Amino acid sequence: MPSLFVTMKGQLTLGRDLLAHLGVRPGEHIEVEKLPRGELGIKAARPTGTIDEFIGRHAGKTREPLTIEEMNEISAARWTAAKEDVWQ
Repeated sequence: MPSLFVTMKGQLTLGRDLLAHLGVRPGEHIEVEKLPRGELGIKAARPTGTIDEFIGRHAGKTREPLTIEEMNEISAARWTAAKEDVWQ
């Protein structure tokens, strides 16, 4: 069983093999659940939104199709907002 080192800041680093087992890549999130007897359960956090919700938020802004650059800006802004919500 792998063991993890706790830094002076109280942080843990998961090795590549554990991240691969979870299916997590850099920049993605992990959910942690407190279990009885001082144990933790961890799993990859999966997005909960749908493409319809994403498109619906921006459908009324313009009648012309979005360019790839505009789509990238929208998705990057949403990713940044979600990331900030989680880590605050």
